[in-house]
Amino acid sequence: MGTTSAQTDPERANDEANPSGSSIEAFFADSVIFITGATGFLGKALLEKLLRSCPRLNTIFLLIRPKRGQTVEERFKALMDNSIFDKIRWEHPNAINKVFPMRGDISEPGLGLTPDDRMTLMQSVNIVFHSAATVRFDEPLKVAVKLNIRATDQVLELCKSMSNLISLVHVSTAYSNADKREVKELVYETKITPHVIMDMCENLDDEMIAILEKRLLDKHPNTYTLTKGLAEDLISKKGLGLPIAIVRPSIVCAAYHEPFPGWVDNLCGITGIIAEIGRGTIRSIVGDRKLKVDIVPVDYVVDTLICACWHSAMHPGGTIKVYNCTSSTVNPICWGEFGQLIRKHAIESPSKYVMWYPNVTFRTNKLIHKFIVATLHFLPAFVVDLLLRCQGSKPIMLNITKRINRAANIGQFFTLHEWDFGLDNMMDLIKNVKMTNDCSRYHVDLKSLDWEAYTRQYTLGIRKYILKDNPDSLSRARSRLSKLYWLRKITQILSLLFLFRLLKCIGR
Repeated sequence: MGTTSAQTDPERANDEANPSGSSIEAFFADSVIFITGATGFLGKALLEKLLRSCPRLNTIFLLIRPKRGQTVEERFKALMDNSIFDKIRWEHPNAINKVFPMRGDISEPGLGLTPDDRMTLMQSVNIVFHSAATVRFDEPLKVAVKLNIRATDQVLELCKSMSNLISLVHVSTAYSNADKREVKELVYETKITPHVIMDMCENLDDEMIAILEKRLLDKHPNTYTLTKGLAEDLISKKGLGLPIAIVRPSIVCAAYHEPFPGWVDNLCGITGIIAEIGRGTIRSIVGDRKLKVDIVPVDYVVDTLICACWHSAMHPGGTIKVYNCTSSTVNPICWGEFGQLIRKHAIESPSKYVMWYPNVTFRTNKLIHKFIVATLHFLPAFVVDLLLRCQGSKPIMLNITKRINRAANIGQFFTLHEWDFGLDNMMDLIKNVKMTNDCSRYHVDLKSLDWEAYTRQYTLGIRKYILKDNPDSLSRARSRLSKLYWLRKITQILSLLFLFRLLKCIGR
């Protein structure tokens, strides 16, 4: 395709006329793609799948900013050296040569692009994936507005100047409307307009913004969900006439199949909680065990992004297509069941870093939760730190426990609520993908997800990719876990004896 639009491509014209039996890979043939957020968890997986499943694509440009003393070139090299691209290096070694970094920054005007790079994008790009964002729940409002709304505004400006654009895919979140119980596949108008909140953050000082933040959040739990909803509203107004699709994944977690089962590259969010459940350092979580948890493997999200790009372009309807990439409607699992599966597989495949025998309880009683946290989270951490000090080592457990507790508290809103997600567009996407010649390459139907198998792979993935735990250490880890099991039993017996004696003394 290069600088030729899809409408003049005979193969694509044929696909559009007869989508049944068409090829998603053919749609991406010769395409020039621009990706923001490629160095993030989702961005890495998206880049890898595009290179592997669409070998005929022409070029991929990545927006990368200098960071922590690293140049763009150094960050790009580190990205492409990542183990996620091992399969690409084995199967399609020349594919890596199709990827080029561009210096830029989503927080800067014009995305921080040089005039020459901007001109290159304007003249050659056909497809844009905008996945860059801050996903921190506790981000200050000014920062969240700049990275999630202002950056989206800048991407829209750039896309409007692209002469050959056929698809813009914006990565949102299923919780962009967390203030609602039922979330359909449409863009909801926000109470405050995106431009008003951008102007406020530019013209008001931090103290004034802090005063207004609670009122601006209204029923939103954090600045992340608020600004992602506002970004969608901005797209619906400013993006008129552009070929836009919005994909809303819920909680994005480790890979199910691709590029490797259980692949994950960070301890953010629920992955960090699962890791600590496995290590036995989290014993209690505030949450309703009967409510549905909505998580989606990263490879399902990536395949949805790619297929939504194809589907929305092949079936233009004059409106922005929204796809709720969620699991709870078609393949539900509750928090209690999910927690037990994680515990089961953490016991079957323990890490050498296990601190206590894994056992976690979801409870809605916050008073009991605080007591458990004080006695089973912070007290053991204090004792371990005391032992470390006696050995002349640096005490770290209390700080780790505080960090874990803070992360769990931030996520409480999502363990105490559930949502009904509409899936009309998603079901149509699934139906059309199944009719393509290359449907086996793309997994978008979450009905096929086996939660038992997935939680096992997730646990093993954390062990392998995050904790860097060698498979040879498994036997020693199981031996350590066995000792911790009996230590736990002895502790329980001693606690019961102490309680019995205490009650006996009180009775006198």
